[in-house]
Amino acid sequence: MKLTLGPVLYYWSREQLIDFYQEVANWPISCVYLGETVCSKRRSLTIDDWMNIADTLSLAGKEVVLSTLALLEAESELLTLRRICNNAQFLVEANDLGAIQILSTQGLPYVAGPTVNIYNPRTLEVLKKQGLQRWVLPVELSKTALESMQKQRPKGVETEVLAFGRLPLAYSARCFTARSRNLPKDSCQYCCLDYPDGRVLETRDNTPFLVLNGIQTLSAHPINLLSQLQTLQDLQVDMLRISPQPSHTKEIVQAFADCLAGHADPQAKAVDLESFAPLGVCDGYWHGEPGMTKLIAK
Repeated sequence: MKLTLGPVLYYWSREQLIDFYQEVANWPISCVYLGETVCSKRRSLTIDDWMNIADTLSLAGKEVVLSTLALLEAESELLTLRRICNNAQFLVEANDLGAIQILSTQGLPYVAGPTVNIYNPRTLEVLKKQGLQRWVLPVELSKTALESMQKQRPKGVETEVLAFGRLPLAYSARCFTARSRNLPKDSCQYCCLDYPDGRVLETRDNTPFLVLNGIQTLSAHPINLLSQLQTLQDLQVDMLRISPQPSHTKEIVQAFADCLAGHADPQAKAVDLESFAPLGVCDGYWHGEPGMTKLIAK
């Protein structure tokens, strides 16, 4: 089982992104996903910048995958998508069917991201014929659903599961972060930069509920499946994804790496990781319960 680092979901500055990936080159990560998946207005890095980072990480021994937008709304975004799909060097994570169409038409292999709704083995079969190399389990599916999928998984298709990080729940044409600042989407003033970990939305009784991240809505609590490591191995999951956060991503990666190497106890380390999630963690969806439920160590 390998560790992967998902794309950065938040809007970080150019300096923060460059510094982050310079560190990633030395982490015990097998695969790194690069690129903007949320909003095309986030232009801290150009495509050429992303490609330079990809080259650096590749030289450091990492598999690099270029991720695409989950929601396309403009011709300019389609042009960028085509350029990513036609990069001729790195595998692409398709986060919508438009990307799959472009890649499959050219006979190129691809990863189906968590926003591609793969809910049954038949879908895997269809996508396998169109070049699917790896799929990422939709975050709302349970281990029971995954078990069923794995029993009928097409030969040669890898399975990846988000093991730590906030859950991407929904996308919209509206920008919720701009709306929360009483700004129109077209004149958002790039206010997402002020929230490098998203903007927490609370219920009326002040309970953290969701996180606003531009047009994306995330869970307030990150999922933490480290305690489920043996189950994930038994289900023959190939890769575990860790979603980047502004701080402590290195420590989270190391905790998973230590457990995979047999140097630490997953149950104990799972508890330790809660210190890196100040709002708490969750794993409800994994157990077939409401997503924000915490059932870890029960």
